[in-house]
Amino acid sequence: MAEVLLQMRLARDKAREDWYVHSAGVWTTDGRPASKHGIEEMAQRGINLRDHYSRNVTREMMVEASLVLTMTHAHAEALNAAFPDCAHKVYLLSEMSEPAYDIQDPYGGTRTEYAYTAKELEQLIEKGYERIVALVEKNESD
Repeated sequence: MAEVLLQMRLARDKAREDWYVHSAGVWTTDGRPASKHGIEEMAQRGINLRDHYSRNVTREMMVEASLVLTMTHAHAEALNAAFPDCAHKVYLLSEMSEPAYDIQDPYGGTRTEYAYTAKELEQLIEKGYERIVALVEKNESD
């Protein structure tokens, strides 16, 4: 959900509408479809998740990324341990608008939990958008 919500926010920013957002899991199985509740929640926002499938993060993704936003401290720590040369790109999404905290994964939860998480993600992206942009631009110039 975070991937498409951030992509949707970027689409409203004419200077950055061509930026790409990709999601990948730290501990997932490649090829799993988006959850039913996730598909339904995003459909309410006019976003189609029916063609979204999970994939594990790779070294190539980490190297190519200008910024890596994670949902939890554990995700950030795992990425920093696996890809120490990319640690300067890794932040928690919540950290973009402070304070940094873990965003709960609604996977396996109720539709209400998905709705809550989607709303939380939208708010974090909007509130932290300027910092997201600044970090991407900084990392691209380094």
